[in-house]
Amino acid sequence: MPPTPVSRRRALLGGGAVLATGAAGGGIALHRTGRAEVPLYSETVAFAAPGVRELVPAGRLDAVVPGTRVLAARRDSGWLLEEEDRWLEVCAPWVRRGLDADDDLLRSALLDLRALSVGLPVSVAGWTDRWRYAWPRDVSFVASALARAGHPEHAAAQLGYLQRVQRSDGWFEARYDIASHRAPDDRAAQLDGSGWAAWGASELAAAAPDRAVELLAPLRPMLVRCARRLLASLDVTTALPPVSSDYWELVEEVLTLGTAAAVLAGLRSLTDVLPFVGEMALRDRTGAAADLLAGEVRRRFGPHGYPRLLGGSAADAAVTFLVAPIGPTTVDVEVLTAIDRAQAALSRPAGGLAPGAAWKEDGISWTPQTALFAAAWAATGHRSRAESLLRWLGDHRTDAGSFPEKVLHDGRPAAVAPLAWTASLVVIARHELARP
Repeated sequence: MPPTPVSRRRALLGGGAVLATGAAGGGIALHRTGRAEVPLYSETVAFAAPGVRELVPAGRLDAVVPGTRVLAARRDSGWLLEEEDRWLEVCAPWVRRGLDADDDLLRSALLDLRALSVGLPVSVAGWTDRWRYAWPRDVSFVASALARAGHPEHAAAQLGYLQRVQRSDGWFEARYDIASHRAPDDRAAQLDGSGWAAWGASELAAAAPDRAVELLAPLRPMLVRCARRLLASLDVTTALPPVSSDYWELVEEVLTLGTAAAVLAGLRSLTDVLPFVGEMALRDRTGAAADLLAGEVRRRFGPHGYPRLLGGSAADAAVTFLVAPIGPTTVDVEVLTAIDRAQAALSRPAGGLAPGAAWKEDGISWTPQTALFAAAWAATGHRSRAESLLRWLGDHRTDAGSFPEKVLHDGRPAAVAPLAWTASLVVIARHELARP
């Protein structure tokens, strides 16, 4: 999500009469028509030299070699193109088959991921300055995509960074400056970070099962801390986690599905991976807690269609966290029905989706939330629905081929491009569709 200070909650969730302009609003103007205008910050990010990246301004397609993330007419352009090709060539067989079949969508997603991660201490959400940070959620999704794409060592390095910055009590900050390894502001720590880190580890193990012990052994301290944090977070009476900021990054007063589902995903993931690091007793505890929490999420959120807020009614993209590739692979008809209804409720004029039905009415589609639904449909066997959303994402890339964060009411890409979370989810969805 965008780096908007949590103190601006009311402005974010207000109606169509809200007006936010200037640097604090990121240049966003929300008119009374409910059609916000947000500039496109860049076409893409491209390599200018080994380890050197530059943003490509909107409209400057001449600056980048077409179909790549390499700047044109630079001293090292030829070598950089070769390096990019080599990275793609050593991807997993399913990726190679897709690229050989001219899957431009997959290629774009992989190149966006590479541009935002290779040679850095950890992947960043975007290259625009206020997005040039590491969100634990985004890093975990990048790890999943890299592992699925055939780069398990690179994926493990993402999780290794999370281990280095994790607090001793298991908490993660909302985001990190990749140089100082500290939070760049005073946003509250988020409980869902421990869930996402554990899920990322399970994705790594699933993508490289023959190397799971080798890859996960160095991550044992983080996995143990995540397990203890998530277990300790559950209320002894309700079995639910406490109120915490989730991917909306707002100060919440009520438990959100985004937090509850991420904690549940984390507990389930830990139950899968803790045996690889020799933590069998802890694994038994996370397994029992996951079963208990799953029942409470079903009982407390389910009757209302799995809304964003406990006791609420407005749908939220976090409902996709309850099914594969984040949740279990077994299909729960009630959850799938809720996902279907949520997609309709979150629909925006250009064809994409908003983060939630309670999100401000600005006409903007968000690509990561749209991609969450694509991945969920792909992983649950609904191929045509997944492919429809992926086509939409492909049709609304920047002219340079990168996935933007937002799409305006009339279909124009806007805000940050590329965005690591969206690119990761496109790779994940493509992988789910490529499974036999």
